[in-house]
Amino acid sequence: MSTVHRLKRSQPCFTDKTNQSRTRITGFGWTSSNWSGYAIRGKKGAFRRISAEWIVPFVKPTSKPTYSSAWIGIDGFKNSSLIQTGTGHESVNGTVHYYAWWEILPAAETVIQLPVSPGDRIRATIMKVSIGKWCIILCNLSKQWTFRTLQRYNGPQSSAEWIMEAPQIGNTVAPLAHLTPTRFSCCRVNGKSPKLTASNGGIMIQNKITVAVPSSPNARGDAFTVKRIYRKGLSQAYLKSPISVRS
Repeated sequence: MSTVHRLKRSQPCFTDKTNQSRTRITGFGWTSSNWSGYAIRGKKGAFRRISAEWIVPFVKPTSKPTYSSAWIGIDGFKNSSLIQTGTGHESVNGTVHYYAWWEILPAAETVIQLPVSPGDRIRATIMKVSIGKWCIILCNLSKQWTFRTLQRYNGPQSSAEWIMEAPQIGNTVAPLAHLTPTRFSCCRVNGKSPKLTASNGGIMIQNKITVAVPSSPNARGDAFTVKRIYRKGLSQAYLKSPISVRS
């Protein structure tokens, strides 16, 4: 596995209240400077298991550092707790790096020392085993490895997410990597389809420019695609004709 240069931790969703009133134009439910994808909310203790599959995206090398993470998690959406696992994809000094990781805030991420390449199919599961004890499982179906760890976690279990993130470097949200569209599939929560709707989706806006948009969910409400956007100009939340992304 290539050397990972990312010295940072993920963060809860930084919702963008400035654009919230205009988000209805897009049909999505929220905007954020660091998240794009889908998130659902419930009462305390509502979510005890989450899973999904995705294909590790290809990242274009960039002259300036750019970063991205694809992951599933419980909590972090309108609360400050979070348990999560996923893959990282970044360009640092013109070299692209791919890797797997897990994290429980406020601790920093832990890199999984197993190989990850663009195009690999990943399956991730986070489940509550008993009070305060959780199992994190990440499988690389393409390279045929499975990672498991048991960890303590006592978050509120009030949100569940399937996300493409621009991680935080130091105290700043990083520029999102130039990556291919990332499809999340087989999304499950508590063992069932979350029956996602567009109102559960969020778009990523950085410096008033839309940089990532999820598609509408498929008919079963358990799959969608997050696409990196390169259009310049006003944020997507201010446009009358939203960008359409196929699921």
